[in-house]
Amino acid sequence: MASILTTVRDLERLRQIAAVLAVHGFGEVVERTGLSTLIPGRKRGDSARTPAGIRLRKVLEDLGPSFVKLGQIMSTRPDLIPEDILVELKKLQDEVPAEPFEAIRGEVERELGCELAEVYESFEETPLASASIAQVHRARLRDGDHAAEVVVKVQRPQVQALMARDVDLLYWLAKAVVRSMPESHLYRPISLVEEFDRSVSAELDFSLEADNHERFTQNFQRNPNAKFPKVYRSASAKRVLTLEYLEGRKVYAAQRAGVSGELIAKRSVEIIIQQIFEDGFFHADPHPGNIIILGTNDEPVIGMVDVGMVGRLSPKMRDRTIDLMLAAVREDYGGIADALYAIGRPVRKIDRDAFDAEVATLAQRYLGKRLKEIELGSLIRDLVMTSRKFGVEIPTEFLMLGKSLMTVEGVGKEIYPELDLLEEVRPYFMALFQQRFSPERMTQDALRGLRRLGAATSEMPLQLEEILEDLRKGAFTIRTQQTQLESAADRLGRRAFSGLVVGSLIIAGAILLSQESYWLGGLAVAAGAVYALGHSARVWLLGKPEP
Repeated sequence: MASILTTVRDLERLRQIAAVLAVHGFGEVVERTGLSTLIPGRKRGDSARTPAGIRLRKVLEDLGPSFVKLGQIMSTRPDLIPEDILVELKKLQDEVPAEPFEAIRGEVERELGCELAEVYESFEETPLASASIAQVHRARLRDGDHAAEVVVKVQRPQVQALMARDVDLLYWLAKAVVRSMPESHLYRPISLVEEFDRSVSAELDFSLEADNHERFTQNFQRNPNAKFPKVYRSASAKRVLTLEYLEGRKVYAAQRAGVSGELIAKRSVEIIIQQIFEDGFFHADPHPGNIIILGTNDEPVIGMVDVGMVGRLSPKMRDRTIDLMLAAVREDYGGIADALYAIGRPVRKIDRDAFDAEVATLAQRYLGKRLKEIELGSLIRDLVMTSRKFGVEIPTEFLMLGKSLMTVEGVGKEIYPELDLLEEVRPYFMALFQQRFSPERMTQDALRGLRRLGAATSEMPLQLEEILEDLRKGAFTIRTQQTQLESAADRLGRRAFSGLVVGSLIIAGAILLSQESYWLGGLAVAAGAVYALGHSARVWLLGKPEP
């Protein structure tokens, strides 16, 4: 990564960040991280009485698109961010003024390597939408592609350089916060910036989004209730993406026009469940703006767009998540705790009895309600927070899964209040469970295990031969690490030294006193006493050093 703070522009941006933090009541952060030197004489803002969530949202909005995106990623981490702050972060909107059309035209022509008119028969100058990374224009392709109606997603000029600069600054800020504010470890700021970096890097490469569209299309080719736009590769590149235009209505508009809210909700749930638990490849941001209702009022088709942010589940993670969901369906509280523990990664010794009891209490509070009142997404969110409390770290992909389920469930209950997500997924999970323990699946798992065992067996004699050869040559060594040994030795050395000094002074004083050298003898004894008292006071004040 390139070094930061090497240009006047970077320094000016950092000064702007410090000023915005100070204005919105985060003066302590500015002072403790050393940023106050960039804004000498500026007074702290008087908004400290405003709730922290509101102040943080205003900071991110004032600092622009990069920081808004960081806030949106933070809003998906209920395991790290308190609920009151999450509520405010979810209000962040990624909307910015549109770029001039000439700049967009130049970007398209540079990426496609030809004049705009050679590819598009028409291209609307006014964008349909404008966000921090790109803006979307409606267009019509030339006859070679059957004059298809399309939308063209065009990356803003210089956005990569701007994002890279802000990412570098965010890394610097995160490290400064961790270094100067030890209590910030609770929120793992560096980890959040790393997640933001990965997300932005993926979103800046439109060829990856094109791949995502094609994979979703393939996964749902046999499902008539789902639609993903076709990608026109001949009119796409890394910074330009041309997609089929889906002629439809937004979710709430479709419901007002007479489409059944129940059908929309249930089909949306069916689609996201297939994506997560069957395909292991899911839309990570299925909010209403990314859903288009196609088809007729009686037979609505769910169209999904903007698939730049996706989640992936490994087969093992899918199995463990299915275990969790099945346990929730059966109201098996012990099974929920076991599945959650298997999904996560303990970072310290866990009191399993206390963990199981807390998970059972939490699950009982949710699953004990009437079916239509159960909020599965909220249950997952609170289970994640409980896991973190006990030192079980939950993988990011599971958190993305929880966010997708919460989003679809929330929208579904808005348009169809009777939606019961657990009841909808019950038959689906039972079928997946049967597939998991089918003879074919168990045979595949057994063969995979035998292959691994065979490989380990064939390698073992070679490894034993190497160990025996090292023993024969005297080259075999065993290394141990004792983390407390160095500090213990240091403490012992200091105390031995202090003992020698005190003892020497007292003995010297006694000898001098016996020789009737009262002044020097008294001075030596007094010095020994003062040294001993000082050493004892230091040990008492500092207490027992940390291991």
